[in-house]
Amino acid sequence: MKLIEIPPQIAAQAAQLRDQINRHNYLYHSLDKPQISDAAFDALFRQLRALEAQYPALVTDDSPTQRVGAAPLASFSQVRHELPMLSLENAFSAADLEDFERRIKARLETDKQIEFVCEPKIDGVAVSLLYEDGKLVRGATRGDGTSGEDITQNVRTIESIPLRLHGENLPSRLEVRGEIYIAKRTFAAINHEALQRGDKAFANPRNAAAGSLRQLDARLTAKRKLTMFCYSVGLVEGGDLPATQWGILHRLQTWGLRINPFIEVVCGSSACREYFDKMATQRPELDYEIDGVVFKVNDINLQRHLGMLTRTPRWAIAHKFPAEEGYTRLLEVEFQVGRTGAITPVARLEPVKVGGVTISNATLHNMDEVARLNLMTGDRVLVQRAGDVIPKVVAVDAAARPADARAIVLPDHCPACGAEVVLAADEVIARCSGGLYCSAQRKESLRHFASRLAMDIEGLGSKLVQQLVDEGLVNNPADLYRLTEAQLVALERMAPKSANNLLMALEKSKATTLARFIYALGIQEVGESTARNLALFFHDFAALRAADDEQLLAVPDVGPVVAGRIRTFFHQPDNQKVIDELLASGIHWPQVASSDVDPAALKGQSWVLTGTLSVLTRNEAKAKLQSLGAKVSGSVSKNTTCVVAGDAAGSKLTDAQQLGVPVLDESALLALLAEHGVEVA
Repeated sequence: MKLIEIPPQIAAQAAQLRDQINRHNYLYHSLDKPQISDAAFDALFRQLRALEAQYPALVTDDSPTQRVGAAPLASFSQVRHELPMLSLENAFSAADLEDFERRIKARLETDKQIEFVCEPKIDGVAVSLLYEDGKLVRGATRGDGTSGEDITQNVRTIESIPLRLHGENLPSRLEVRGEIYIAKRTFAAINHEALQRGDKAFANPRNAAAGSLRQLDARLTAKRKLTMFCYSVGLVEGGDLPATQWGILHRLQTWGLRINPFIEVVCGSSACREYFDKMATQRPELDYEIDGVVFKVNDINLQRHLGMLTRTPRWAIAHKFPAEEGYTRLLEVEFQVGRTGAITPVARLEPVKVGGVTISNATLHNMDEVARLNLMTGDRVLVQRAGDVIPKVVAVDAAARPADARAIVLPDHCPACGAEVVLAADEVIARCSGGLYCSAQRKESLRHFASRLAMDIEGLGSKLVQQLVDEGLVNNPADLYRLTEAQLVALERMAPKSANNLLMALEKSKATTLARFIYALGIQEVGESTARNLALFFHDFAALRAADDEQLLAVPDVGPVVAGRIRTFFHQPDNQKVIDELLASGIHWPQVASSDVDPAALKGQSWVLTGTLSVLTRNEAKAKLQSLGAKVSGSVSKNTTCVVAGDAAGSKLTDAQQLGVPVLDESALLALLAEHGVEVA
C-alpha cells in the first residue's frame, strides 16, 4: 500500500497536537493541575487520531494514540536488571528508627543530623522503566530483584507513564523505578463490574494491579486504569542528576514523571517518626493503599558511602504500619515442599476476616517457629496480616487449648516423593533430599539443569519445561535425553524445526565440563564456585560420588553443612539412578587434570566487573576470578579489592575512583589470571 505524502503543515499540526496532549497529560497526572476540561482534552486527542488515520506515516510508537495496547503476547520474556532492584530493611517501632539513624551516624563517623527524604510506601507493584534518549523502550517487573518480566506493552497503556520524556539534560539511558497501583475508587468499580458479571472479585488493590500488569493482552491492562508514582532511579548513563534524593525526584517530575505529593525532607529520626504518625492519620483519606513509610538518606554521596548489604541498602528503611489481627482456630497443619526442597508447615485455619480479607491459610515458616509459639493442632490462634499482605500465626491462646489438641511433628520423609527429610543441626529449614526426582522440585530442578551456567540447553526455557512436565514426558533430567521428535512436535506451539533445534541442543549439551555437570545436579548449597572447587579437587566424578565427610571437608569453601548436603545427595538411591542414566545417555567431559591453579589465591578478596570486555565475557571473567577464590560483587564499596573496567565503564568506575579502589583494564586482568595458572584462551 502506497503511503499518502504528508504536507508539511499537516506534519507540523500533528507535532503540535502531540506536544499539547503530552503537556496536558503531564499537568493532569504529574502535577495534578489540569488546565483544560476532559472534553477539551478528548477533542485534541480525536484531532490527532483523525490525522494519523488519514496519514498513517504520522504514527510513531510514542504517540499518545498508541496507548490502547498491541496484539496479545504468547508469554512474557525475562529481563535482567542492569542494576539490582533491592529490598528494604523494615522498622516496626520508634526504637528501630533510632537504631537505623545510629548505625548511619556510626558508619559515617559523624554526630551531625542526618537529612532524610520521607515518602508513603505505596502498596502496589514495583517496576522498572528504561528510557533511551528520552523514549520509553522497556518496562519490567521487579521479579526477584535480579531479573523480572518484560511488561513493556502493558506499561505503555498507563497514562501517567510518559512514552517520551520532555525537558532538558535528559540522560542517554535512564532507568526509572516506581510503584504501579490501582486507586481505591477504581478498584471498587472493577470489583463491582466483576460481581455483576458473576466473576470472582479481587482480594485487594495490590492483587488487582499485579494481575492487570500480567495480562498477556495489553488491551485488558488498558481498561484497568493503572497509575504510577516514581520513587528512584537505577541505571543512569550520559547525563548528570542532582546530588540529593529530593532533587532527583523533582527532576523526574520536570521530565514528565509522577511523584507522590506527600514527599518531605526532614532531619533526624524523631522528625521521621512525626512524619510516620502524620501519614498513619491521613492513610484512610488517601485514594490509594499505603502500608507504611519509606525513609532514605537524602544526600546521594552519603548513600554511596553507606553502600549496601547483600539485598538491602544501608541508607534506606521501610517503617511498616501495625498489621491487622484476628483470632481463629487452627484446624490442621500440612507440610508443603517448595521448588527448592524446603519443607514448610502451613496452617489450615477456620476462615476469619482480617482487614477485609478472608484468611483460611497462614505460614508457620519452620518447626522452630512452631516450637516458639508452643503451637498445637486445635489451638485458638491470633492471625496477623504481616505488612498487610502475608497472613501468619503470631500467638496462641493457651488458656483456650482443647483437650484433644495434637502435637505438630515434622515428617521423616518428603510428602511429595518419600525421600529422607534432612534438617542440619544449625539450620531451621528442613529439606527434601530427593533433588533429581522429587515431584515438587521437578520443574525447578529441570530449569536449573538446563540453565546457561549448568548444561546450557538452548531453547529449553521455563515454559517448555512446564509443558514437558505437565504432559508427563519428563520427570527428571535423564528423561530429557530420551525425548523424540514425535513427542516434541505433538506439544502445543512446537513446530518440527523447533523440535529439531531442541534435540540438537540436547545433543550438544552432552559435551560439558565436570564443574558444570556438578553444578547442574542442583545439590543444595553447591553453587558455581563450589562446583568448580569440587571438580578441581577430585578431578574424577566417581571419586566425588564416593567421598566421605573428611574428604569433602578438605575442599576449599566446603564446610560441615555443605559436606553433609553433598554426601546425602549422592547416597539417595533415586538420585544415583538418575545420575547413572545421565551418564549412560552420553554426557561426558574432558578429564580434569591437576593444575597449578590455587583455588584460594584470591580468597577473601572482593572484585567488581564493569563495562564491556573484548577477550572474555563478563560471566567468563567472573568464573575465572571465582576459580581463584575471589568474590565477584555487583557494587563498589570501600571493601572492594579491585575493579576491572572494560569499554564504556559506567558509575562503578566513578565510584572506584572516588573511593580510591584499584582499577585494572582487561589486559591487566588477563595477565593476573595467567600468572595464577588460569587459562584465558
